[in-house]
Amino acid sequence: MSGRRYNAREDYMNPDYNIVRKDQAERLRLIMRENSGHSEPLQRHEPRIMTISSGKGGVGKTNIAINLAIALAEAGKKVVVMDADLGLANVNVILGIIPKYNLYHVIKKQKKLRDIIVNTQYGIQIIAGASGFSQLANLNEEERAAFVEGLKDLSYADYIIIDTAAGVSQNVLTFLKGADDAIIITTPEPTAITDAYGIIKSITTESNNGPSIKLVVNRVRTVMEGKKVAERVINIAGQFLNVKVSNIGFIFEDSVVQRAVIKQDPFYRSAPNSKAAQSIKHLMTRLAKVEYSDSGGFGKFLRSVFRAKF
Repeated sequence: MSGRRYNAREDYMNPDYNIVRKDQAERLRLIMRENSGHSEPLQRHEPRIMTISSGKGGVGKTNIAINLAIALAEAGKKVVVMDADLGLANVNVILGIIPKYNLYHVIKKQKKLRDIIVNTQYGIQIIAGASGFSQLANLNEEERAAFVEGLKDLSYADYIIIDTAAGVSQNVLTFLKGADDAIIITTPEPTAITDAYGIIKSITTESNNGPSIKLVVNRVRTVMEGKKVAERVINIAGQFLNVKVSNIGFIFEDSVVQRAVIKQDPFYRSAPNSKAAQSIKHLMTRLAKVEYSDSGGFGKFLRSVFRAKF
């Protein structure tokens, strides 16, 4: 092990910086599409890799990642949620699971990634991050490469949802650039909007062939509020960054979300008819292009809204 710690300024001044970063992103895409190498024959998959990210914390990123994963699983998809917040992980906390092993053991080469995969009662699998280990938040290049190499063990999945840390650290950008979809979460708060633009700018600055950037506005009170926030981010990104950001929808403010967090029971299961759960279901249908029937009422309303052009 080289022992070299990541230094943003030093790497930025390196003339090979952009080439190295692009190579790492492409390597991530290739690795996550290889067969897992199991002894039993498996149908070859090309998992769709989605990162759920935000410019700032506290916007509901992890909640969306988990509930979206459950919605995809209910639609018959094999889904793995990886908590890539290397230092302040909470995917397993929201699910009320205490895993024996987590990403700390993988990074330190004590376990393989496949050894720490946890099955859940919700039909999804999770890979727990590690809380309280600050060194995981600043992996050096060799450690990141070893971690990425282990991702090939997940190639059996239909969807790999990566819940990143908030902000624009190099670890976050590594996951974002290697994904098919970078789903950016914001809320109507001005600081959240500004930070969402910041992470979109970071993605486009570092990668000419990066992920498809998608926007979700969380905790909206009305359809119009969600539409206005999305238009603001999309227009600014288009004008100043010349990048296309797709608005894939919004999630209504709903008191069931906080209650579900306290009970450690995802709202998509505990309150399936709630506004928040119905919003997640419609996000899922847009992302996965899955058709489903609803019983009318609020579900019918959302179906109409989500099909409208924003």
